[in-house]
Amino acid sequence: MKRILIGLIVAAVLAAGGWFGFNLYAKHRATAEVETAFDQIRAGGGKASHGKVEFDLMSRTLTIEDIAVTPGSQSQAQVKITGIKGIGVRQIDDTRFSADSIDITGLDVALDQVGPAKVKASYKIPQLTMRDYAGPVHIGTAPANGSLIDLYRYVLGQYASVAASSLTAPTLTMSFDSGSGPGGSGEITYSGLAVQNLKQGKVDAIKADRAAISVEVKQPGRPDKLTGELANVIVNDFDATAIIAALDPQTSSDETYRRVYRQVSAGPYAFKSAQGLRVDVDGFVMENIDVQPSKFRLAELFAALPQDQSAIPTPAQSREMLEKVAGVYEGLRIGKAEIGKISIGTPQGTGKVNAIRYREGEFAIEGVDTPAPQGQFKMERFALKSFSVANLMRWATGLANPGQAPSPDQMLGLFRVLDGAEIKGVVSPYKNTRQLITIDTISLNWGQLVGSIPSKANLVVKMVTPTDPSNPAQRPLIMAGVDKLAIDLDLGAAWTESSGAFALAPATIDLGNLAKAQVRFALANVPRGLFTTTDPMEAMSEMAQVETGALELSLRDSGVVDLVVAQFSRMQNVSRDAARSAIAEMIRAQGEKVTATNLDAKAAVDALAGFVETSGQTLTIKLTPLGKVPVMQLMDALNHEPIVALAQFRIEASTGL
Repeated sequence: MKRILIGLIVAAVLAAGGWFGFNLYAKHRATAEVETAFDQIRAGGGKASHGKVEFDLMSRTLTIEDIAVTPGSQSQAQVKITGIKGIGVRQIDDTRFSADSIDITGLDVALDQVGPAKVKASYKIPQLTMRDYAGPVHIGTAPANGSLIDLYRYVLGQYASVAASSLTAPTLTMSFDSGSGPGGSGEITYSGLAVQNLKQGKVDAIKADRAAISVEVKQPGRPDKLTGELANVIVNDFDATAIIAALDPQTSSDETYRRVYRQVSAGPYAFKSAQGLRVDVDGFVMENIDVQPSKFRLAELFAALPQDQSAIPTPAQSREMLEKVAGVYEGLRIGKAEIGKISIGTPQGTGKVNAIRYREGEFAIEGVDTPAPQGQFKMERFALKSFSVANLMRWATGLANPGQAPSPDQMLGLFRVLDGAEIKGVVSPYKNTRQLITIDTISLNWGQLVGSIPSKANLVVKMVTPTDPSNPAQRPLIMAGVDKLAIDLDLGAAWTESSGAFALAPATIDLGNLAKAQVRFALANVPRGLFTTTDPMEAMSEMAQVETGALELSLRDSGVVDLVVAQFSRMQNVSRDAARSAIAEMIRAQGEKVTATNLDAKAAVDALAGFVETSGQTLTIKLTPLGKVPVMQLMDALNHEPIVALAQFRIEASTGL
């Protein structure tokens, strides 16, 4: 029995010795693997050091302390980590390993004078926990050329090589300092940061409970400090590989769009400045954010940034920079963007906006209610159609010639940037009076561009404006008791290239309690060159080919005749009946000169006189060319011999209630 007991003790001692011997071997191997990884960084021109390395075989726990890495020959980036503790560490194969969890404490990443702007930035994460981690045993070689783009690609490439079911960090603080540059300095601290399901550079969701913002703004004469807080930051379906592709020179010809984010949302958001400005936003959301590698060329944009931030760029440099920025915007596509209710408080008052929206090329601002110098300004909606930041910037680039007025073709380039604009529901103070101007709708749409000029357009205006006592032309209206004008305008125009016909049909204007007029007008043989040329002499040559078509005018009296009669009555100091009869006789007397050479004109003269004699009628006049009537000749004849001009038309006229 004694021998058996001694044998068991010996076996236990041998087993324990073997276990501890293997544990020491495992620790030695783990230390060797860590050192190999650090040697790889040193071999690439960087610096790397670490403290104590521990490995527990039973729990397969690897601990590394006091890590410091400078991943490149230039000291533009530095990484410091107080400690890394991996639990359940296993080697998957020769190149990859996994861990049940990894805890990182005291993570500090510093970027020193990165890029042409020489910005200093740092990222601090006191505690970071990763679950179900898998990644490479050896990291890739860091770029040694100091390029910001290459550094981004390197970081994103490392990010895309790992996988984890979750990453959590109680706080993440990002700080920046632009030094003497215009960017200022400040920091953003995220709280409650969580990443879900990271794999192959893609993430299901990124969330942050809160972001606290503090920024010192450097501006000449008026330095400012901005502080704010953003809550509920959520990013759904982020794909880093799309950004990597956009930064890779090998994909510079790739014209496909790659989605970076499915959705980004946050809010509420509030910030204030030391100068008294405060902004509160309910929230914002953006969906389907894509990049096109062939156009989203950040490297070219960064290369165009001036090395000397204090130097004033030349006009050529400014145009080049705008063109680069426009190219980047052209390579960025956003399916939908919306900012919720906004409140902007200033020492002068508080303005509010219900929403700012962008969707399918339309940019809209809705529900504006803000103080103005003369009173409160309200607007239901303002929209730009077919809006493109890239196109707008390129158009502005063409205008950037100091000391030189933009050419007509440059100004007309705005028609290529937009397809239309709309304003609805405006209530605004009218000058310094207590009256209001109200706009139901102002809508202008255009299309079918020929050169820089639209060949199709439509204008709709529905508004009420007070009459202006300071305007001599409106004084008769005021004397007649008309204190406001209701305007209802609908104007449509289109050119058909195949036939050369241009039609203004219909053009309708309703002046509320005064009159309603409708005009139909046509031109024939309108050449394409009239739309493409901006040279006045060439335009006159093209205009010489244009022929006049039919013209039809319809005028409905809603009070304008009584207004004219009342004004004439005051001027002549006669009764209104006498004034009405006198005006009708004057029309007939003047018409005799016309009817002597053109019998068709007599019907028009009689109709016009009858229109004055009886209020509330509708006057209709139609002019039909008797042959080819060139517009230029007609205009010249109207200026010198109106009777001869009218003789070229068949005139039809009538009145009716």
